[in-house]
Amino acid sequence: MTTRPLRGRRLGAQLLAAGVLLAGALTACSDDTGGDGKEAAGVNGTDDGTTITMWTRAATQTQSERLVKQYNATHKNQVKLTVIPTDNYQPRIAAAAGAKQLPDVFAADVIFVPNYTSQGLFKDLTDRISRLPFKDALAPSHMELGTYEDRLYTLPHTLDLSVIFYNKDLYRKAGLDPEKPPKTLKELAQQATTIDQKLGRDGKVNGTFFGGNCGGCFVFTFWPSVWAAGGEIMNDDGTRSQVDQAPMTEVFDIWRGLYENGVTGPTTKTEQGPTWTGFFPKGTVGVMPMPSTTLGLMPPSMDIGVTPIPGPDGGESTFVGGDSIGISATSDHTDAAWNFISWTVSDEAQTEVMAKNKDVLARTDLADNKYSAADPRIVLINSLVAKGRTPYALRFGQTFNDPQGPWLRYAREALFGDTGKLPELNKAVDSSLKQ
Repeated sequence: MTTRPLRGRRLGAQLLAAGVLLAGALTACSDDTGGDGKEAAGVNGTDDGTTITMWTRAATQTQSERLVKQYNATHKNQVKLTVIPTDNYQPRIAAAAGAKQLPDVFAADVIFVPNYTSQGLFKDLTDRISRLPFKDALAPSHMELGTYEDRLYTLPHTLDLSVIFYNKDLYRKAGLDPEKPPKTLKELAQQATTIDQKLGRDGKVNGTFFGGNCGGCFVFTFWPSVWAAGGEIMNDDGTRSQVDQAPMTEVFDIWRGLYENGVTGPTTKTEQGPTWTGFFPKGTVGVMPMPSTTLGLMPPSMDIGVTPIPGPDGGESTFVGGDSIGISATSDHTDAAWNFISWTVSDEAQTEVMAKNKDVLARTDLADNKYSAADPRIVLINSLVAKGRTPYALRFGQTFNDPQGPWLRYAREALFGDTGKLPELNKAVDSSLKQ
């Protein structure tokens, strides 16, 4: 795991994403005590019948509920879970932090974890995490974003990766080899074009598809091609844009060509995100990058392949999304809370809860477990955790996810509009990152 020393000098001066300055309102507790003045328990914490509270956002409700249900059934401690609508989650965290009424445990979109660690919302878990026998196998991108000034504050909770799905049935019908998925982004464009030309005459089949009016969709599916090619989207501390440089420019050119040649679906340009993953399961799209979690939603009758997202000329990478989890700085039940969150990354929880339900694992050493081994696609997805990236920027949400943010305007001009406007739009991305 790598740490980024520049972060600490910037983070202390930043606002929480919701706009509430919390530095000084909360003090991050060290790991020497349980938060109540007592010596910390052993590596597993305590299981003495304590009730602890937990918050999670609706986006990861299913996985959180499974973990809590299994933990409550096998431990004296009990976890009381509250699920909050995803759009309301950050404001709720900010309000609770300001009032010193955070739950004992809360999960957060990994992208926003640096905001929370820098403002002292999580307890310092460095000593506890360091004693875990599988510490080095924890999802590296999640662990990196949970590190602040060389201290560890969070564990991986749920993971979602971006991968390429391809319809082997459509490959066969188009005369393509269903066992030879694209190894480069250029090959993806060629295969998608072949499918569209041979099967798309009636308008019911398209070579590929993407969310053309969705900033987060671009981030999740286009950026891995940049990383696979050895490129970067931003500088190291997330304060300067590099979206106007190769290989990002080449990635845009390839996808723009697919759109201009009619290979993408007719609603690509207007797709805002809510339905962008709904077309492939209908059997009408040949090949496209999508969230790994959609594998379990595919019709059993469809013959579907999964392969890593490549760069223009090769390589492979993935966007590692999902949530991280930590113990709040205001919790009075540190040892019981640690017993729960450390259990969630244990062999039992990762195998019998996550793997059994085809979820991506938080540990790289369990990628080929007894459940995943039955499906090579799941083994591949789990193996990408160690190769994937999670971008870092304190102003990530406002810059890249916000529908009114500068990234979406930049991406849409790069794909559908006037590329002459890109230099000025890149300045807007820069400005947003530095605010």
